[in-house]
Amino acid sequence: MAKARDRIDRVANELGFSKLRPGQREAIEAALDGSDTLAVMPTGSGKSAIYQIAGRLLPGPTIVVSPLIALQADQVDSLEDSPAGEAGQTNSTISAADRREAFEDLASGDLEFLFLAPEQFRKPEVMERIAASKPSLFVVDEAHCVSSWGHDFRPDYLLLGPVVEELGRPPVLALTATASPPVREEILEQLRMREPAVVVRGFDRPNLHLAVRTFSDDHDKREDFLAAVVEADKPGIAYAATRRRAEEVAEALTARGVQADFYHGGMATGRRTQVHTAFLEDELEVVVATTAFGMGIDKPNVRFVYHHDVADSLDSYYQEIGRAGRDGEPADATLFYRAEDLGLRRFFAGG
Repeated sequence: MAKARDRIDRVANELGFSKLRPGQREAIEAALDGSDTLAVMPTGSGKSAIYQIAGRLLPGPTIVVSPLIALQADQVDSLEDSPAGEAGQTNSTISAADRREAFEDLASGDLEFLFLAPEQFRKPEVMERIAASKPSLFVVDEAHCVSSWGHDFRPDYLLLGPVVEELGRPPVLALTATASPPVREEILEQLRMREPAVVVRGFDRPNLHLAVRTFSDDHDKREDFLAAVVEADKPGIAYAATRRRAEEVAEALTARGVQADFYHGGMATGRRTQVHTAFLEDELEVVVATTAFGMGIDKPNVRFVYHHDVADSLDSYYQEIGRAGRDGEPADATLFYRAEDLGLRRFFAGG
Protein backbone atom coordinates (compact mmCIF):
# COMPACT_ATOMS: atom_id res chain seq x y z
CA MET A 1 0.00 0.00 0.00
CA ALA A 2 2.83 2.37 0.88
CA LYS A 3 4.45 1.68 -2.48
CA ALA A 4 1.20 2.48 -4.27
CA ARG A 5 0.85 5.74 -2.31
CA ASP A 6 4.40 6.67 -3.26
CA ARG A 7 3.68 6.04 -6.94
CA ILE A 8 0.54 8.17 -6.77
CA ASP A 9 2.35 11.00 -4.98
CA ARG A 10 5.24 10.90 -7.46
CA VAL A 11 2.96 11.15 -10.49
CA ALA A 12 0.81 13.80 -8.79
CA ASN A 13 3.90 15.94 -8.23
CA GLU A 14 5.04 15.42 -11.82
CA LEU A 15 1.64 16.65 -13.01
CA GLY A 16 1.75 19.72 -10.79
CA PHE A 17 -0.54 18.55 -7.98
CA SER A 18 1.44 19.36 -4.86
CA LYS A 19 -1.12 17.84 -2.51
CA LEU A 20 -4.06 15.57 -3.18
CA ARG A 21 -7.40 16.78 -1.87
CA PRO A 22 -9.87 14.72 0.17
CA GLY A 23 -11.37 12.01 -2.00
CA GLN A 24 -8.84 12.18 -4.81
CA ARG A 25 -6.49 9.56 -3.41
CA GLU A 26 -9.29 7.14 -2.52
CA ALA A 27 -10.72 7.34 -6.05
CA ILE A 28 -7.30 6.95 -7.68
CA GLU A 29 -6.45 3.93 -5.53
CA ALA A 30 -9.78 2.29 -6.36
CA ALA A 31 -9.25 2.81 -10.10
CA LEU A 32 -5.71 1.42 -9.89
CA ASP A 33 -7.09 -1.65 -8.11
CA GLY A 34 -9.34 -2.24 -11.10
CA SER A 35 -12.55 -1.28 -9.28
CA ASP A 36 -15.41 0.59 -10.86
CA THR A 37 -15.48 3.95 -9.08
CA LEU A 38 -17.97 6.76 -8.64
CA ALA A 39 -16.45 9.99 -7.32
CA VAL A 40 -18.86 12.72 -6.22
CA MET A 41 -16.81 15.78 -5.34
CA PRO A 42 -17.55 19.52 -5.33
CA THR A 43 -16.76 21.78 -8.25
CA GLY A 44 -13.12 22.87 -8.19
CA SER A 45 -11.97 19.88 -6.14
CA GLY A 46 -9.84 18.45 -8.94
CA LYS A 47 -11.85 15.57 -10.37
CA SER A 48 -9.76 15.68 -13.57
CA ALA A 49 -6.65 14.93 -11.49
CA ILE A 50 -8.16 11.55 -10.63
CA TYR A 51 -8.25 10.26 -14.20
CA GLN A 52 -5.01 12.00 -15.17
CA ILE A 53 -3.03 10.34 -12.38
CA ALA A 54 -4.77 6.98 -12.69
CA GLY A 55 -4.46 7.04 -16.48
CA ARG A 56 -0.75 7.77 -16.25
CA LEU A 57 -0.18 4.84 -13.90
CA LEU A 58 -2.31 2.29 -15.76
CA PRO A 59 -1.04 0.57 -18.92
CA GLY A 60 -3.13 1.27 -21.99
CA PRO A 61 -5.09 4.35 -23.06
CA THR A 62 -7.75 6.20 -21.09
CA ILE A 63 -11.09 6.91 -22.81
CA VAL A 64 -12.84 10.02 -21.46
CA VAL A 65 -16.51 10.58 -22.28
CA SER A 66 -17.19 14.30 -22.10
CA PRO A 67 -20.57 15.81 -23.02
CA LEU A 68 -19.60 19.09 -24.69
CA ILE A 69 -17.17 19.78 -27.52
CA ALA A 70 -15.99 23.00 -25.86
CA LEU A 71 -15.32 21.07 -22.66
CA GLN A 72 -13.38 18.43 -24.56
CA ALA A 73 -11.23 21.16 -26.11
CA ASP A 74 -10.55 22.65 -22.67
CA GLN A 75 -9.53 19.28 -21.30
CA VAL A 76 -7.25 18.50 -24.25
CA ASP A 77 -5.66 21.96 -24.02
CA SER A 78 -5.02 21.51 -20.30
CA LEU A 79 -3.08 18.33 -21.07
CA GLU A 80 -1.16 19.78 -24.02
CA ASP A 81 1.89 20.83 -22.01
CA SER A 82 1.40 18.25 -19.27
CA PRO A 83 3.61 15.19 -18.71
CA ALA A 84 0.41 13.17 -18.17
CA GLY A 85 0.58 11.97 -21.77
CA GLU A 86 -0.67 12.85 -25.23
CA ALA A 87 -4.36 13.73 -25.53
CA GLY A 88 -6.66 13.86 -28.53
CA GLN A 89 -10.33 14.25 -29.31
CA THR A 90 -12.79 13.11 -31.92
CA ASN A 91 -16.02 14.97 -32.58
CA SER A 92 -17.95 16.70 -35.33
CA THR A 93 -15.59 19.70 -35.41
CA ILE A 94 -12.44 17.64 -35.96
CA SER A 95 -11.29 17.14 -39.53
CA ALA A 96 -11.12 13.67 -41.02
CA ALA A 97 -7.33 13.90 -41.14
CA ASP A 98 -7.08 14.85 -37.45
CA ARG A 99 -9.48 12.06 -36.47
CA ARG A 100 -7.43 9.59 -38.47
CA GLU A 101 -4.24 10.81 -36.78
CA ALA A 102 -5.81 10.53 -33.33
CA PHE A 103 -6.87 6.93 -33.96
CA GLU A 104 -3.46 6.05 -35.43
CA ASP A 105 -1.79 7.45 -32.30
CA LEU A 106 -4.27 5.49 -30.19
CA ALA A 107 -3.43 2.27 -32.04
CA SER A 108 0.34 2.83 -31.75
CA GLY A 109 0.15 3.57 -28.03
CA ASP A 110 1.23 7.19 -28.42
CA LEU A 111 -2.10 8.59 -27.21
CA GLU A 112 -2.84 8.34 -23.49
CA PHE A 113 -6.19 10.17 -23.41
CA LEU A 114 -8.95 10.19 -26.01
CA PHE A 115 -11.88 12.56 -25.39
CA LEU A 116 -15.18 12.09 -27.14
CA ALA A 117 -18.91 12.66 -26.73
CA PRO A 118 -21.22 9.67 -26.08
CA GLU A 119 -22.78 10.02 -29.56
CA GLN A 120 -19.47 8.96 -31.11
CA PHE A 121 -19.98 5.39 -29.91
CA ARG A 122 -22.80 4.98 -32.40
CA LYS A 123 -20.14 4.79 -35.12
CA PRO A 124 -18.88 1.22 -35.72
CA GLU A 125 -15.42 2.50 -36.72
CA VAL A 126 -15.03 4.35 -33.42
CA MET A 127 -16.05 1.26 -31.44
CA GLU A 128 -13.70 -0.98 -33.40
CA ARG A 129 -10.69 1.29 -33.05
CA ILE A 130 -11.19 1.91 -29.34
CA ALA A 131 -11.79 -1.77 -28.60
CA ALA A 132 -8.62 -2.68 -30.51
CA SER A 133 -6.60 -0.27 -28.36
CA LYS A 134 -7.61 -2.21 -25.19
CA PRO A 135 -8.34 0.80 -22.95
CA SER A 136 -7.32 0.48 -19.32
CA LEU A 137 -9.82 3.02 -17.97
CA PHE A 138 -13.21 4.28 -19.17
CA VAL A 139 -13.99 7.69 -17.67
CA VAL A 140 -17.48 9.20 -17.68
CA ASP A 141 -17.16 12.89 -16.91
CA GLU A 142 -20.27 14.80 -15.77
CA ALA A 143 -21.79 11.41 -14.96
CA HIS A 144 -25.01 12.97 -13.63
CA CYS A 145 -26.00 13.35 -17.30
CA VAL A 146 -27.31 9.79 -17.20
CA SER A 147 -30.25 11.08 -15.14
CA SER A 148 -30.71 14.60 -16.52
CA TRP A 149 -34.19 14.18 -17.94
CA GLY A 150 -34.85 17.56 -19.51
CA HIS A 151 -35.01 19.20 -22.91
CA ASP A 152 -31.21 19.20 -23.07
CA PHE A 153 -30.99 15.53 -22.08
CA ARG A 154 -28.36 13.41 -23.86
CA PRO A 155 -29.96 9.98 -24.44
CA ASP A 156 -26.65 8.54 -25.65
CA TYR A 157 -25.43 8.58 -22.05
CA LEU A 158 -27.80 5.66 -21.51
CA LEU A 159 -25.83 3.63 -24.07
CA LEU A 160 -22.57 3.81 -22.15
CA GLY A 161 -23.24 0.71 -20.05
CA PRO A 162 -23.45 -1.55 -23.12
CA VAL A 163 -20.54 0.35 -24.71
CA VAL A 164 -18.26 -0.54 -21.80
CA GLU A 165 -19.17 -4.22 -22.22
CA GLU A 166 -18.38 -4.13 -25.94
CA LEU A 167 -15.00 -2.50 -25.25
CA GLY A 168 -13.88 -5.45 -23.14
CA ARG A 169 -15.14 -4.16 -19.79
CA PRO A 170 -12.33 -1.81 -18.65
CA PRO A 171 -12.79 -0.31 -15.16
CA VAL A 172 -15.28 2.56 -15.15
CA LEU A 173 -14.52 5.84 -13.40
CA ALA A 174 -17.60 8.08 -13.13
CA LEU A 175 -17.12 11.70 -12.04
CA THR A 176 -19.63 14.36 -11.06
CA ALA A 177 -19.91 17.37 -8.79
CA THR A 178 -23.39 16.54 -7.64
CA ALA A 179 -25.45 13.43 -7.16
CA SER A 180 -28.02 12.80 -4.46
CA PRO A 181 -28.36 9.17 -3.33
CA PRO A 182 -31.08 8.35 -5.92
CA VAL A 183 -28.97 9.87 -8.71
CA ARG A 184 -25.92 7.93 -7.52
CA GLU A 185 -27.92 4.72 -7.70
CA GLU A 186 -29.06 5.59 -11.22
CA ILE A 187 -25.49 6.28 -12.33
CA LEU A 188 -24.33 2.93 -10.95
CA GLU A 189 -27.22 1.12 -12.61
CA GLN A 190 -27.08 2.83 -16.01
CA LEU A 191 -23.30 2.39 -16.31
CA ARG A 192 -23.58 -1.23 -15.11
CA MET A 193 -20.89 -0.64 -12.50
CA ARG A 194 -19.85 -3.76 -10.58
CA GLU A 195 -19.17 -3.67 -6.82
CA PRO A 196 -18.19 -0.01 -7.18
CA ALA A 197 -16.19 2.12 -4.81
CA VAL A 198 -18.28 5.22 -4.10
CA VAL A 199 -16.32 8.24 -2.95
CA VAL A 200 -18.42 11.19 -1.75
CA ARG A 201 -16.85 14.26 -0.22
CA GLY A 202 -18.09 17.46 1.42
CA PHE A 203 -19.99 20.09 -0.51
CA ASP A 204 -19.69 23.19 1.68
CA ARG A 205 -18.63 26.27 -0.31
CA PRO A 206 -18.32 28.99 2.37
CA ASN A 207 -17.35 31.67 -0.17
CA LEU A 208 -20.74 31.40 -1.90
CA HIS A 209 -23.59 33.61 -0.71
CA LEU A 210 -26.92 31.92 -1.43
CA ALA A 211 -30.11 33.96 -1.64
CA VAL A 212 -33.65 33.82 -2.98
CA ARG A 213 -35.71 36.79 -4.15
CA THR A 214 -39.43 36.05 -4.38
CA PHE A 215 -41.95 37.65 -6.72
CA SER A 216 -45.62 37.37 -7.55
CA ASP A 217 -45.44 39.25 -10.86
CA ASP A 218 -43.37 38.05 -13.82
CA HIS A 219 -42.65 41.58 -15.07
CA ASP A 220 -41.35 42.65 -11.66
CA LYS A 221 -39.15 39.59 -11.51
CA ARG A 222 -37.66 40.24 -14.94
CA GLU A 223 -36.92 43.90 -14.16
CA ASP A 224 -35.35 43.09 -10.80
CA PHE A 225 -33.27 40.35 -12.40
CA LEU A 226 -31.97 42.64 -15.14
CA ALA A 227 -31.13 45.39 -12.62
CA ALA A 228 -29.28 42.90 -10.42
CA VAL A 229 -27.15 41.66 -13.32
CA VAL A 230 -26.32 45.22 -14.39
CA GLU A 231 -25.16 46.10 -10.86
CA ALA A 232 -23.33 42.83 -10.10
CA ASP A 233 -19.58 42.30 -10.18
CA LYS A 234 -18.72 40.43 -13.35
CA PRO A 235 -18.19 38.05 -15.07
CA GLY A 236 -21.25 35.96 -14.31
CA ILE A 237 -23.63 33.28 -15.57
CA ALA A 238 -27.41 33.57 -15.73
CA TYR A 239 -29.62 30.52 -16.16
CA ALA A 240 -33.02 30.47 -17.86
CA ALA A 241 -35.47 27.61 -18.22
CA THR A 242 -35.92 27.75 -22.01
CA ARG A 243 -33.90 28.61 -25.07
CA ARG A 244 -36.26 31.41 -26.03
CA ARG A 245 -36.04 32.98 -22.58
CA ALA A 246 -32.24 32.80 -22.63
CA GLU A 247 -32.22 34.73 -25.90
CA GLU A 248 -34.73 37.32 -24.61
CA VAL A 249 -32.82 37.96 -21.39
CA ALA A 250 -29.48 38.25 -23.21
CA GLU A 251 -31.02 40.76 -25.61
CA ALA A 252 -32.46 42.80 -22.73
CA LEU A 253 -29.10 42.86 -20.94
CA THR A 254 -27.31 43.96 -24.10
CA ALA A 255 -29.80 46.82 -24.41
CA ARG A 256 -28.78 47.88 -20.89
CA GLY A 257 -25.11 48.05 -21.79
CA VAL A 258 -23.99 44.62 -20.56
CA GLN A 259 -21.70 42.54 -22.77
CA ALA A 260 -24.02 39.54 -22.84
CA ASP A 261 -24.83 36.62 -25.11
CA PHE A 262 -26.94 33.49 -24.95
CA TYR A 263 -26.03 29.82 -25.08
CA HIS A 264 -28.22 26.76 -25.54
CA GLY A 265 -28.40 23.36 -27.22
CA GLY A 266 -30.32 24.67 -30.23
CA MET A 267 -27.38 26.74 -31.49
CA ALA A 268 -24.93 25.58 -34.14
CA THR A 269 -21.80 23.99 -32.72
CA GLY A 270 -19.52 26.75 -34.01
CA ARG A 271 -21.69 29.45 -32.47
CA ARG A 272 -21.71 27.71 -29.10
CA THR A 273 -17.94 27.37 -29.20
CA GLN A 274 -17.63 31.07 -30.05
CA VAL A 275 -19.69 32.09 -27.01
CA HIS A 276 -17.86 29.67 -24.74
CA THR A 277 -14.44 30.96 -25.85
CA ALA A 278 -15.46 34.62 -25.57
CA PHE A 279 -16.61 34.07 -21.99
CA LEU A 280 -13.41 32.23 -21.03
CA GLU A 281 -11.31 35.04 -22.49
CA ASP A 282 -13.33 37.77 -20.69
CA GLU A 283 -14.72 39.16 -23.94
CA LEU A 284 -18.22 38.58 -22.53
CA GLU A 285 -19.40 39.76 -19.13
CA VAL A 286 -22.46 37.53 -18.90
CA VAL A 287 -23.71 34.38 -20.59
CA VAL A 288 -27.43 33.66 -20.33
CA ALA A 289 -27.92 29.96 -20.79
CA THR A 290 -29.96 26.86 -20.36
CA THR A 291 -28.35 24.05 -18.41
CA ALA A 292 -26.12 23.28 -21.41
CA PHE A 293 -23.58 25.97 -20.48
CA GLY A 294 -20.88 25.86 -17.87
CA MET A 295 -20.48 22.12 -17.54
CA GLY A 296 -16.90 21.58 -16.46
CA ILE A 297 -15.99 25.16 -17.36
CA ASP A 298 -12.57 26.07 -16.00
CA LYS A 299 -13.10 29.76 -15.23
CA PRO A 300 -12.17 30.60 -11.65
CA ASN A 301 -13.35 34.22 -11.48
CA VAL A 302 -17.13 33.83 -12.03
CA ARG A 303 -18.54 36.32 -9.52
CA PHE A 304 -22.20 35.37 -9.70
CA VAL A 305 -24.63 32.73 -10.87
CA TYR A 306 -28.19 34.07 -11.09
CA HIS A 307 -31.17 31.87 -11.85
CA HIS A 308 -33.89 33.70 -13.75
CA ASP A 309 -35.93 30.51 -13.35
CA VAL A 310 -35.86 27.70 -10.84
CA ALA A 311 -33.55 24.82 -11.78
CA ASP A 312 -34.99 21.44 -12.76
CA SER A 313 -33.71 19.77 -9.58
CA LEU A 314 -31.69 20.42 -6.45
CA ASP A 315 -28.82 18.48 -8.02
CA SER A 316 -28.88 20.76 -11.07
CA TYR A 317 -29.02 23.86 -8.89
CA TYR A 318 -25.98 22.79 -6.90
CA GLN A 319 -24.13 21.90 -10.10
CA GLU A 320 -24.91 25.28 -11.64
CA ILE A 321 -24.11 27.52 -8.67
CA GLY A 322 -20.89 25.55 -8.23
CA ARG A 323 -19.50 27.38 -11.25
CA ALA A 324 -19.20 30.56 -9.18
CA GLY A 325 -16.23 31.49 -7.03
CA ARG A 326 -13.88 28.70 -7.96
CA ASP A 327 -11.00 31.02 -7.05
CA GLY A 328 -12.16 30.95 -3.44
CA GLU A 329 -13.19 34.60 -3.50
CA PRO A 330 -16.74 35.71 -2.54
CA ALA A 331 -19.42 35.05 -5.15
CA ASP A 332 -23.22 35.29 -5.25
CA ALA A 333 -25.79 32.63 -6.12
CA THR A 334 -29.29 34.07 -6.28
CA LEU A 335 -32.57 32.50 -7.37
CA PHE A 336 -35.26 34.86 -8.67
CA TYR A 337 -38.31 32.84 -7.72
CA ARG A 338 -41.96 32.93 -8.68
CA ALA A 339 -44.11 30.00 -7.60
CA GLU A 340 -45.72 29.78 -11.03
CA ASP A 341 -42.32 29.00 -12.57
CA LEU A 342 -42.52 25.48 -11.15
CA GLY A 343 -45.22 24.72 -13.70
CA LEU A 344 -42.70 24.78 -16.54
CA ARG A 345 -40.40 22.33 -14.72
CA ARG A 346 -43.34 20.03 -14.10
CA PHE A 347 -44.14 20.21 -17.82
CA PHE A 348 -40.56 19.21 -18.76
CA ALA A 349 -40.54 16.43 -16.16
CA GLY A 350 -43.89 15.14 -17.43
CA GLY A 351 -42.48 14.91 -20.94
